[in-house]
Amino acid sequence: MNVWTLKVRVTPRASRNEIESWDGEILRIRVTAPPAEGQANEACRDLLAKALGVPKSKIVLVQGAHHREKVFRVEGGDRQVLEQFVLQH
Repeated sequence: MNVWTLKVRVTPRASRNEIESWDGEILRIRVTAPPAEGQANEACRDLLAKALGVPKSKIVLVQGAHHREKVFRVEGGDRQVLEQFVLQH
């Protein structure tokens, strides 16, 4: 199985949930959830799982639980699929 890491910059309390764009190697994501109690982290996992077509259980936050900059470990999926998703939305 393909296992890879993904760097994300999260903007919590946004007007809508969306995967915005790539900023170099960092994926920018906006979520409506507040940063309290891991709600924004869960919202990020939801968006990434949907975009990659993998179960949420295959996306694990490995760094940055309390910061805007995060690193997720993804089991399965493909970065190219994510890049295409970002371009289409």
